Amino acid sequence: MTALAAERPARPAPDTPMINSTLIHGHDGPVARYADDAWPLGPLSDNPSADRRTIYWNKVVAVLREELRYLSWLLINEPVPDRLLFDQAPSYRSRLGAPRIYATALAWRNFARWLAQRGLTSLADCSERDYRDYIRHLTAKGTSRDQTREALNCLTRLWVFDSISDPPLGLPEPPWQREGADDFLPAATSRGENMTEPISPATMGPLLIWAVRVIDEFSADILTAWQTFQRMTTAAAQNTATKQTLVALNAYLADLAAHDRPLPSMPTRNGRGTANTYISALTGASRTQCHSTTKHPAWRNYLQRNPGPCPLPMKITATVDGRPWTRAIDFTEATTLMKHLVTAAFIVVSYLTGMRPGEVLGLRAGCCPDPESGHHLIHGHVFKTARDDSGNHLSAGQLRDVPWVAIPPVVRAIRILEHIVPDGLLFSSAAHDFSRRRELVGSATKTAMGDRIERFVTWANTLAADLGRPYEIIPADPHGAIGTARFRRTLAWHIARRPGGLVALAIQYGHLRTAVSGHYASRSRDGVHDLLDIETARATADTLAELNDTLATGDGISGPAARRAIQAAAHAPAYAGAVLTARDARNLLANPALAVHNNPHALLLCVYDPRKALCRRQGQQAAPSLDRCVADCANISRTDQQAHQLVLKAEALEKQAAGLVPEPLAERLRARADTLRLYADQHECTRITLQEPSA
Repeated sequence: MTALAAERPARPAPDTPMINSTLIHGHDGPVARYADDAWPLGPLSDNPSADRRTIYWNKVVAVLREELRYLSWLLINEPVPDRLLFDQAPSYRSRLGAPRIYATALAWRNFARWLAQRGLTSLADCSERDYRDYIRHLTAKGTSRDQTREALNCLTRLWVFDSISDPPLGLPEPPWQREGADDFLPAATSRGENMTEPISPATMGPLLIWAVRVIDEFSADILTAWQTFQRMTTAAAQNTATKQTLVALNAYLADLAAHDRPLPSMPTRNGRGTANTYISALTGASRTQCHSTTKHPAWRNYLQRNPGPCPLPMKITATVDGRPWTRAIDFTEATTLMKHLVTAAFIVVSYLTGMRPGEVLGLRAGCCPDPESGHHLIHGHVFKTARDDSGNHLSAGQLRDVPWVAIPPVVRAIRILEHIVPDGLLFSSAAHDFSRRRELVGSATKTAMGDRIERFVTWANTLAADLGRPYEIIPADPHGAIGTARFRRTLAWHIARRPGGLVALAIQYGHLRTAVSGHYASRSRDGVHDLLDIETARATADTLAELNDTLATGDGISGPAARRAIQAAAHAPAYAGAVLTARDARNLLANPALAVHNNPHALLLCVYDPRKALCRRQGQQAAPSLDRCVADCANISRTDQQAHQLVLKAEALEKQAAGLVPEPLAERLRARADTLRLYADQHECTRITLQEPSA
C-alpha cells in the first residue's frame, strides 16, 4: 500500500454521521446522516451569532450529486494533507469553518450545474479547458475580483479533495496552480469594511437618541410591563373553572356592558378577537370559560361595536419633557417592547464601543464587571480573526487580548441585558424569543437583529409623532437599511470628523468626554484603530480637496498658517479617492505637510504643527484637540467661506440678544458676536490668494 493510499479515508456508509463527533462544538442534538437530503452545519460552529447553514442535496444537479456528496463529506471531516498544503498560499487552511464549508459547497454546486449544462455527467470528464471556460463565464457575468478569487480557491480545494478520495475521480490540476491566479482574475475593485458607507448623521443622531432614551428612561416601565404580562399569563394558565369563577366573569362582563366600556380585545387574522387570557387573569376564570362565554353572539356583537385595549395594571413612571411617554402599555405590546429594549441595547453597545456585530452578539453575562477604579471594561471574544496555532479558524472565537472600554450608556445597556439574561449569552435567541419561547440555540443572528433595528426605527418614529417631536423622527438612510455592520464604521467616521473626537449627539446626555476618543484610538488587536486612521485620513483628504477647489476659484485665505495651508492644498489631487486602506491612511497621516484639519465648530482650519500648537497639554500630540482651539494659535487659517459664516453666526447671536432674554445673557451674546465680527474683519484685511506670492 502506498503512503498516498494509506492516508485516504474509508468511504462512508449511508448511515454514517455527516460530521465526525470530534468536530462537533456546543451541540448535543442529532446529527444528519450521510444519505440524508439535508446536512445542517450548525454542529460545526460554536459561534453563537453565526448563521446556521444547511447543505440541501436536492438542489445539486442529479448527475453529479453523489460525487459532490462524497467530496463534501471529505471537506467537512478531513484536513488537507500537509503534502498538499506545501504548494498553496500561506492563507490556505487545512480545515475550514462552517461558513466557509457552506460557501465552498455552494461554489461546487454552481460549478457542477455549469458542467452539466455542457453535457458532462461526471467530474472525471472535467478538463483544463472547462476550468478556463468557467472562469471566463464568471468574469462575463460581472463577478468581482474577490469573488472570482474565492471561486478559484474553492475549485482548487475540489481538486485537492478528489486527490485523497477513494478512489480519485481524476480531476485535473487547475491551471492557476501553475500559472498563478492574476491572469484569471478581473480588475480589482474596492470593497470590505473600509468601503462600508457610514450611517448618515441625520439618521444616526435620532437613532442614538431613541436607543439611549429607551435604555435610560423607558426600560423600567418596559421591564415592569413584561413582569406583569408574565404574571398574568401564568395566572390565566393556572386558573381552573368553578362556579365562583364563572360568576366573577359574568359580573365583569356585565359591568362593562352597564357602563358601555370597551371589551378587551387583541388583533387576529380576521380583525379583532376577545383577549381571553387577559380577561382570565383579571377575573380568575379559566381561559376555557372566557372563550365559551365571549363567543356567544351577544358578546361578539358587543365586541364589534366596542372593541377595546388591554391596559396592563401598572403605573407609567417615565416621561418625556414632563409628559408620560405612553398612557398605558397594552397586554399585547409587552413582548414587542421587550424586543425593542434588546434592540436598543444592541444599538448602544455596537455604536459606542466599535465592536463587530458578532462580538456584540457573543457577549455573555458578567462580561463587564464593576471596576475597583477607573473605567468599565468589556471582556469579549473575537470571531472573525480567531485562529489556532496552525492558522485554522476557531469557531468558538478567542478571548480578546485588549478589553473594550465601556462608557456609562454602554454599561447601562449591558446591565439591562444581564437583568433579562442573568447567565449565558446576553443576546440569547431562546431568552429573547419573548412571544414563542422556542428552544433556540445560540444568539440572535445578524440578519435577525438587522430586521429588529428596522422595526425599532418604525416604532420610534411613531412614538416621536405621537409625542409631538417631529425633529426626532429617524429619517431613512440614503444608503439603505441600517443593518448591523455599519455602526463600527460610523463610530470611526464621527470620531475622526467631529472636533475633539466626540461621538455625535451623545454628548448632550453628559456621558462622553474628550478622553473617550483616546480610549477608542488606543485599542490594538481588532479594535477600531485602523478604521480611525482611515476616516481621519479621508477627512484630511476631503479637507485638502475642498481647500484646493476653493483656492482655485480665486477665494482667499488668512491666518498665520495660511501659506502652509496653500502648500498643503496643492497636494490634494494626488490623494483624491486614494485613501482606501489602513496603509494608505498611515502614509497620508505620517506626512506633516498635509496635516490640515477642518474645525466646523470654530469655523477655521488647523494646519497642525505640534511645535506651535497651543491646544496641546503635554508632549507632542499626534493630532490637534479641536475642541480647545486658541484664537491666537500659529496653526490657524480661515477661508472666505468660513469668514462669511462668522458674520452669519454673529448676526444670529445679535438677533437672539435682541429677543426676550435676560440682559446679562444678552450682553454675553453681543460680546460674542463682536468677537466673531472682529475675526471676520481681520480675515478681510489679511487674506491672500493663489495669485499672490507664497514665499
